[in-house]
Amino acid sequence: MPPIKHKALINVDLGEGYGNLKCGPDDELLPFIDIANVACGFHSGDPLIMSSTVSACKARNIRIGAHPGLPDLQGFGRRYMQLSPEELTAITVYQVGALKGFLDAEGVKLNHVKPHGVLYGMMCRDLEVAKAVMRGIPKGVPVFGLAGTKMEEAAREEGVDFWAEKYGDVKYSPDGMLVIDRIKKPWKTEDVEKHVRQQLETESVTATDGSTVHLPVKEYPLSLCCHSDSPGCVEIVRTARQVCDEFNREHGFS
Repeated sequence: MPPIKHKALINVDLGEGYGNLKCGPDDELLPFIDIANVACGFHSGDPLIMSSTVSACKARNIRIGAHPGLPDLQGFGRRYMQLSPEELTAITVYQVGALKGFLDAEGVKLNHVKPHGVLYGMMCRDLEVAKAVMRGIPKGVPVFGLAGTKMEEAAREEGVDFWAEKYGDVKYSPDGMLVIDRIKKPWKTEDVEKHVRQQLETESVTATDGSTVHLPVKEYPLSLCCHSDSPGCVEIVRTARQVCDEFNREHGFS
């Protein structure tokens, strides 16, 4: 399999608190990341949190994207819901527009859109769901997704630029899909290192049944995702950062 042709960047989901409730240690994670996916209010996040998250990311020159999810605050966007294509497009427009208002106020560009949780999983498996969400993404804004799935196919059909993702703290099923846990489980740092290194160096992953699954990036730009609600997330992201930096140096990516 040909080597990955792009620098490995790290993205993390941020701003996933609500009111007085805080989800992850966002401030501690900022020094280790390149890209933030900011919750837009449906699975988590609220106006004040969105505003402060955008300001914090701007101060560190972190690229900012929208992280729209299903309208499920109690389930954190990690429960299946059946919505019409029109609803899926509308909730995407609504959430991306909400974040863009804060970005515009700070003079910051919308970098990308990355769907959240079960919505992401639904898009990987269902072309019509994926196409409906793609239609809600502003023209010229890329989507982050799982290569080799219906997300990639939908992006191509709808004319949306595509970035391939890999995951530092999510397991994969034997069919190459993500195993989406409603509540994140802890990872040992040595397992994170092995998991990330395998994906970057071999474009493959060891699935939950022990089989090896190929995850080709093709020619797409690449980003590795970690989550701010994973137990021990700071060490997870720190470890992923170290592996990505090693990979980038070895392959001459500045």
